[in-house]
Amino acid sequence: METTDKTDERRWSELMASAQSGNQQDYRQLLQELGNAIAAYLRARFGNFNALEDCVQESLIAIHDARHTYEPARLFRPWLFAIVRHKTIDFFRRKQAYDTMLNQHRHPAASHNNTQPGADTDISSAQLLALLPVQHREALLLTKLQGFSISEAASQLNISESAMKVRIHRALQKARKLLEAEFL
Repeated sequence: METTDKTDERRWSELMASAQSGNQQDYRQLLQELGNAIAAYLRARFGNFNALEDCVQESLIAIHDARHTYEPARLFRPWLFAIVRHKTIDFFRRKQAYDTMLNQHRHPAASHNNTQPGADTDISSAQLLALLPVQHREALLLTKLQGFSISEAASQLNISESAMKVRIHRALQKARKLLEAEFL
């Protein structure tokens, strides 16, 4: 196994260096091999989940977008699997947020049974989000539903991290007031 890893390491590094120089055939071969390796990596860690192929494709797109950052003098596998890990985490965060939102829409009574409603648990309600100002809605969608960090969300909206924190805080306050008004 270790020999295969070293062989893959060397071959993938050479293929990426060649691809960076413009060799399309080597790039296609590299992406094909990486797709198989990523699928095997994900299957070994998470089993055969429904969206495995989607996760592989998102990883390959991220590799394509970041290919200019690879330095041939460095090891390839750590660079590769750092990207795969980040994309997989992002994928599962989005899926979890989507599933939560879907579940709350299917079973709205279940999310309102608490006597002390929490804005954090009801954020994904489309009705609640629709009542918030656009800036607050964007902040919550990016951070709470799509799983972006404050830094990533701020970058998406071209604002500072401090401004993003303020928007999230105000959005949660507004959501809390709306929920309290609904339960009074």
